[in-house]
Amino acid sequence: MDRVRQGRPGIRRRIGAVIGVGAAAALAVTVLAAPAQSADAAAADVNVAKNAGFEAGLSDWTCAAGSGASVTSPVHGGVKALKAAPSGQDTAECSQTVAVKPNSTYKLSSWVQGSYVYLGARGTGTTDVTTWTPGNSSWQQLSTSFSTGANTTSVTVYTHGWYGQGAYYVDDVSVLGPDGGGGTDPVEIPPVPAGLAAGATTSTSVDLSWTPVSTATGYTVYRDGAKVASVAGASTTVTGLTPDTAYSFQVSAVNAAGESPKSAAVSARTAKAGGGDGGPVPKHALTGYWQNFNNGATVQKLRDVSAQYDIIAVSFADATSTPGQIAFNLDPAVGYSSTADFKADIAAKRAAGKSVILSVGGEKGSISVNSDASATAFADSAYALMREYGFDGVDIDLENGLNPTYMTKALRQLAAKAGPKLVLTMAPQTIDMQSTSGGYFQTALNVKDILTVVNMQYYNSGSMLGCDGKVYSQGTVDFLTALACIQLEGGLDPSQVGLGVPASTRAAGSGYVAPSVVNNALDCLARGTGCGSFKPSKTYPGLRGAMTWSTNWDATAGGAWSGSVGPKVHGLP
Repeated sequence: MDRVRQGRPGIRRRIGAVIGVGAAAALAVTVLAAPAQSADAAAADVNVAKNAGFEAGLSDWTCAAGSGASVTSPVHGGVKALKAAPSGQDTAECSQTVAVKPNSTYKLSSWVQGSYVYLGARGTGTTDVTTWTPGNSSWQQLSTSFSTGANTTSVTVYTHGWYGQGAYYVDDVSVLGPDGGGGTDPVEIPPVPAGLAAGATTSTSVDLSWTPVSTATGYTVYRDGAKVASVAGASTTVTGLTPDTAYSFQVSAVNAAGESPKSAAVSARTAKAGGGDGGPVPKHALTGYWQNFNNGATVQKLRDVSAQYDIIAVSFADATSTPGQIAFNLDPAVGYSSTADFKADIAAKRAAGKSVILSVGGEKGSISVNSDASATAFADSAYALMREYGFDGVDIDLENGLNPTYMTKALRQLAAKAGPKLVLTMAPQTIDMQSTSGGYFQTALNVKDILTVVNMQYYNSGSMLGCDGKVYSQGTVDFLTALACIQLEGGLDPSQVGLGVPASTRAAGSGYVAPSVVNNALDCLARGTGCGSFKPSKTYPGLRGAMTWSTNWDATAGGAWSGSVGPKVHGLP
């Protein structure tokens, strides 16, 4: 799927006369793994940084050229954070010298926000370290580690931005290791947790998540003022609820010093009994990709997506520095005031019987699952995002190849976690589904028992072979039907085959067909009518439906695609 503006379409791989490669490189954050320590040593570690959360302003910190200040927003934990503003001649470095023990290992971490933020340590007596991020509009944790030399008793830890870039923010710095004699900040009651939000709901449960508090050792969850759970992490599922009932939730943070005040309340209503949990996907379904970015198409909130769409694929998940692991970062460009507002839209769509899934990949996707560890990381992170946001499943749109062995393992692990309601879709390119020996086709067949639908992209493709061995050009009814035939005769159930096309001429570099052509192809495959020169040897009335890139481009064109193809899909036999 293209993220670029019109006029710069992504180039897909071709065969025959159509040649090209689409690729994107991900800039990874370097993370140095700390050597293993004994349980006794780890238990003795303390944070040797002072005023680590900047709650005492800039006390214990020095910022170059007066570039730093203590601010109350944004903050990651507590009520204050550091804001530092680089100039054209200065990186706005803020530093602190901490007392350390010789021949020891320390884990250095901090939460940061902004463009080009660096975290490092120098004067270690061994190898000085640094790590950085190119930028993020939300809080992101940087982490590395260092070892001290035989005579090292102090180390300078620092953070800085980059010349001429915008201001950056830092909070909750940690230099975790043996006490070097300088002590540490005394333990205080943790601040009130922020960001409490309700995620996925069923008729008897509500998923809750909030922003972690760095000084907390646990959290207490309240329902309508009464304590209902104590948890270690910053999320939980409250169960045992009554269907179609509104509840109010709060959370507090706790540690050895005590419990914080309760957070602001968030309300959530459970689904009605027997429904509202998203899906099930209807026999004939319309799929649309929703853009979590602005590339010139109409900017939408999920609530604005046409009700014709049965499956909405949120595009896209992001890669992390851990192989196989995915994350999701809501783009401010789409206009949501908060993540909670976005989650509420997902919940509303699911309550209306729609499925909302997270698409992994896209034209610029750089997620790779090619080992047991990365398969597990994919499954664990995908399931965590499903729980956090309320996604019903995932869409696999890896346009730079996939490993069928390990992607199969990843999807199997995810299905084991998510259960039978998992919605699993795929959006391969035409080249990926020309033969059952291809990695994508192999993966689809490997997970056939848990696969919802494959919506192949019949665009940005060039000419391809049909199931009759003849070459067909994109943009025709024959191209759609003869290539769909390969999947239908290659082992996929008709309910697992959909036709993926652009919503408008602006949505893809090539391959657009009018909605009437899509409808003819659907009739040809399902009813045996409306065919071109190619006519399948039999009909497939169970055909799942159609997909488009994207709901945003559809809206730009006045909803012409969903307004025409949607009723056709829903009226299939």
